[in-house]
Amino acid sequence: MLGPVILAASRSDKMRRLVSAAPGTKQVVARFIAGETVDDVVPIVRDLSARGLEVTLDVVGEDITTVEQSYAARDAYLELIGRLKELGLGERAEMSVKLSMFGQSLKIEGSEAEGLSAEGGGGRREGGHELALSNVRPVVVAAAEIGTTVTLDAEDHTTLDSMFAIHEELRKDFPQTGCVIQAYLFRTEEDARRLAANGSRVRIVKGAYKEPASVAIQDKAEIDKAYVRIMKILMDGEGYPMIGSHDPRLIAIGQELARRAGRKLDEYEFQMLYGIRSEEQNRLAAEGHRMRVYTAYGTDWYGYFMRRLAEKPANLLFFVRSILTKG
Repeated sequence: MLGPVILAASRSDKMRRLVSAAPGTKQVVARFIAGETVDDVVPIVRDLSARGLEVTLDVVGEDITTVEQSYAARDAYLELIGRLKELGLGERAEMSVKLSMFGQSLKIEGSEAEGLSAEGGGGRREGGHELALSNVRPVVVAAAEIGTTVTLDAEDHTTLDSMFAIHEELRKDFPQTGCVIQAYLFRTEEDARRLAANGSRVRIVKGAYKEPASVAIQDKAEIDKAYVRIMKILMDGEGYPMIGSHDPRLIAIGQELARRAGRKLDEYEFQMLYGIRSEEQNRLAAEGHRMRVYTAYGTDWYGYFMRRLAEKPANLLFFVRSILTKG
């Protein structure tokens, strides 16, 4: 029952100020967030890479309110790609992006919207959609130039049609561009079939946003069942499945589904969050599996952090205990 409450708090400015000021927050945030700057995250990428792990990097932040902020998000990713190029780490690290950071939900009118529509390819899209597309495209181009790619993170259900449209557009020139689907949404099995048929790179996760019962499964056991059904669709399809889970049972099922589908170890991968189940990450990599660590960094960590607390009660208990012992 705590999960929905924490997710609601992730949208609250008052809770943001309260959590940020708590004495134990910095210690707990450091468990999930790799740092605030590119310089902070580079040594972590090197270390993970040296241990045979691959990385996907997320510059945290969302719910922007201005076009200028969307440009800043784009430039942060371009800076990151530049540093990866300097270090020769491009083939070990991809990028994960939230299109909300790139302006997807902004309402843009007038001549600025017309310019974005022309740049993005026209059609009936709203200005925010075109802004996100025009911002993410140079990131995808730059990533391809250093031998890596970009995955579009899924956000709440109202953003998904736009995300999938941008994914489809980017794949015309960069077919390796990935996307994320969420098992708890009723629509996801249909999305998985479409994506599996067209050969997409697809990360499946359970889902970490507060969604209404009209669009999402609410029961945890039923979400797990949906996750397994969707994994099977992806493993039997033509694409590249990316299994985003820390659940040992789902990981074992994923391995068995891959075996039944005749997939080699380099034809799918597992993904886990930075700071969670590190020993299991190392074990899977040692067994020859592709194991990618979702590594977030940046100053606007609050929303990402709160979703990590909501996903697992133990994370919340760890946070509360840290506050009490530091107070």
